[in-house]
Amino acid sequence: MALLINDRCINCDMCEPECPNEAITMGAKIYVIDPDKCTECVGHYDQPTCVAVCPIDCVKPDPDRRETEEALYEKFVEMHFDTSV
Repeated sequence: MALLINDRCINCDMCEPECPNEAITMGAKIYVIDPDKCTECVGHYDQPTCVAVCPIDCVKPDPDRRETEEALYEKFVEMHFDTSV
């Protein structure tokens, strides 16, 4: 399941540099997570780094993007490795 940042975000700038997939960017008012790039850090870390560094706990699972760990890992491989070989 991809993650999302809710409207409690205070724009503390902690999450964006921690994302290994560059899925977090500044939106119109708060940071946002691109669900197509979010792997919940599967393939990189044991837990999502954005969740770990958020001081106010505003990063939550996106109920509209339920994905298995296997699907998240497949997304990680597609983004970071040339699988055409």
